[in-house]
Amino acid sequence: MEIERVDFVAIPSRDAERSRRFYGEVLGLRADERGKYEFWAGDTCVAIWEPEKFGAPFQAQKNGHLALRVADVEQARAELEAKGVEFAGEAFDTGVCKMAFFTDPDGNDLMLHRRYAPYE
Repeated sequence: MEIERVDFVAIPSRDAERSRRFYGEVLGLRADERGKYEFWAGDTCVAIWEPEKFGAPFQAQKNGHLALRVADVEQARAELEAKGVEFAGEAFDTGVCKMAFFTDPDGNDLMLHRRYAPYE
């Protein structure tokens, strides 16, 4: 067996319309032309779903951050803060990349990310 790719990342929500506004208007992800609750971050589809509508309990995704690549973490952070997004602490520099952690309105973990060190 060979995994070809990741088709989509499912984002749980208690309010799909609220999440739709957040991912589309606040984060500025490109809306999918065919899926009302699907957005694109580059070649990755982000699909919002409501587990409770399918009989499953809602549980925010924790410690599996969706790493959103941006050109400048500090600049992107400032833009999101101006839109009311709250970040968890200061931006973090690992020595090869910079990241800033935040959550969506349902508490799903997200991060702004930029690798600046070259790959060896």
